[in-house]
Amino acid sequence: MMTSCDVQPRILIADDQADLLDALRLLLKNEGIAMETVTSPEAVIEAVGTRGFDLLLMDLNYTGDTTSGREGIDLLARVQELDALLPVVVMTGWGSVDLAVEAMRRGVRDFVQKPWDNSQLVATLRSEIDEGRARRQRIEHEERELQEALRIQRKLLPASMPQLENLEIATSWQPASGVGGDCFDAVQFSPTRLAVSIADVVGKGIPAALMMSNLQATVRAFANDAARPAELCAQVNRVLCGNIAEGRFISFIYCVVDTELGTLTYANAGHYPPMLVRASGDVERPAAGGPVLGIFPEGTYSQGEVAIRPGDRLVLFTDGITEARNASDEEFGEERLEAVAAANRSCSAPALQARLSDAVAAFAGGQFQDDATLIVMAIE
Repeated sequence: MMTSCDVQPRILIADDQADLLDALRLLLKNEGIAMETVTSPEAVIEAVGTRGFDLLLMDLNYTGDTTSGREGIDLLARVQELDALLPVVVMTGWGSVDLAVEAMRRGVRDFVQKPWDNSQLVATLRSEIDEGRARRQRIEHEERELQEALRIQRKLLPASMPQLENLEIATSWQPASGVGGDCFDAVQFSPTRLAVSIADVVGKGIPAALMMSNLQATVRAFANDAARPAELCAQVNRVLCGNIAEGRFISFIYCVVDTELGTLTYANAGHYPPMLVRASGDVERPAAGGPVLGIFPEGTYSQGEVAIRPGDRLVLFTDGITEARNASDEEFGEERLEAVAAANRSCSAPALQARLSDAVAAFAGGQFQDDATLIVMAIE
């Protein structure tokens, strides 16, 4: 099986001196390194944007009588936008400490002064080519792992939420970094009764996703029609305290909706209190509960119960919703979320979920800094 190390290295050389390019062509041909040459910044951009290279060896000056290196420094930024992983080695006959420092700060791997020593130049190129290939392979491997982790995580979340008599549910889940620590779940006990949970694992990425899957499995092990929310939180907390890394914790809400009795029974483990938007427009924040999960093995939890009536809307969310920031570094906040929910309280669950999500996305310019999960329940 052929590996990347078996493929002939291919580099792009950018310089406007024909004799220099001829000398490099001869040197690198004898070293088994394929090369393509260009003589202008625009040709560099065209080549990098359309063809793959293992390295860019470039001059910093292209305009006659120019020795500042500014052309090359400006070109570096454009190259980085096209291929952030492409190793760049710069060469110039007008070197200076300040120029070298700025070039390195912009991502240049090495700095070669004209005229160069052939053996040293070849050694530099081979070293940077090898490191660049290894870096690409490592990042490609990590990206494949993240994609696989995201696929698995999506399969762990409910593909669809159960719809009870007189109850409609809509959800959205937006991980900030491919995989994340937000999760939600639903367990239906009868045509009029189900449990819904939402959680936020501290941290991001694969470690948070692993904690999320552990939490989900533990909750499902204890969730049944007879389990009181407060007792379930205490049981889940004891299990997690024995299986969670130091400094990690989980905020969590477990609630049972009974449309026949018209009740919402819940316990909150350090999570944002849900928003219960009444048909009148009033907003209540049920908050009974206790500490976050995973820190205090003997933590205890209180349980609350509120009446739910036709026309009410229940909104559960994670901090990626309320802590989304705009260009001025201002948070969306709970007050804005309450206001949007109250203003759109007559909407169906999917419509209200969409309007809340759209409001946050518009505020944050479409950029979520943290995992963002939203559950909306409409009582009919």
